[in-house]
Amino acid sequence: MTEWSRANKRGQPVDCFLEGPCFDAAGNLHVTDIPHGRIFRISPEGDWTQLAEYDGEPNGLALHPDGRRLYVADYKQGILSLDLASGALEPVLARRNSERFKGPNDLVFARNGDLYFTDQGQSGLHDPTGRVYRLRPGGQLDCLLSNGPSPNGLVLSHDEEVLFVAMTRDNAVWRLPLLPDGSTSKVGRFASFHGTSGPDGMAMDAAGNLLVAHASLGSVFVLSPQGEPLARIRSCRGATTTNVALGGVDGNTVFVTESETGAVLTAEWPLSRS
Repeated sequence: MTEWSRANKRGQPVDCFLEGPCFDAAGNLHVTDIPHGRIFRISPEGDWTQLAEYDGEPNGLALHPDGRRLYVADYKQGILSLDLASGALEPVLARRNSERFKGPNDLVFARNGDLYFTDQGQSGLHDPTGRVYRLRPGGQLDCLLSNGPSPNGLVLSHDEEVLFVAMTRDNAVWRLPLLPDGSTSKVGRFASFHGTSGPDGMAMDAAGNLLVAHASLGSVFVLSPQGEPLARIRSCRGATTTNVALGGVDGNTVFVTESETGAVLTAEWPLSRS
């Protein structure tokens, strides 16, 4: 039993809880195992290699623009950097103004090197104090949002003028316009869902459609750029579909972490509409 399982699974033993699917330039898929502090690499042929095991709770992953490192959103340790060649982990950002984070969850890089990440902790509708941050390459840390009820996965629009954030306990995806001065304003609810949990990890396809993994409905929902429902990709295993990434030869294969059974699922997108 781990401290994570005590807080999140009512103390039940957990073999693994997969999250954070992220591809590198060579087409390898990387995933995290939150309660046991492990990071794995899965080759295109399906071979698994453990890259790291440490005292942490790694969740989201993002490939650094240099292509040589993965950044890790770790609930216990903050933001870490993983060297893909050696497996060495280094701290990037552990505290803000000497204060520990609530619990980082997911992260995404902009083309200019800005890093956006969510600080979820145990926030929710009872305590809407989750935060969304931007870490600039020079070290400046900006708090864009501090009233989030469980900010989780996040993704940038292709023009990088909008940041979408999954607010799990609001059962919704919020839309954060990014203004030229670096601030945000007129934040709105882009889409709403239902269920005992809520939206978790997200991805965006080449057409600007948003793919949203829902952590209790066993599905990835596909929304148009206007938030209209286009498709529902259902899990063939458990209902805890926690995160999603696009990859494969043409970038049209959906990879989903299903954490209830510790599986990585795949589906083709765009789906045939004949």
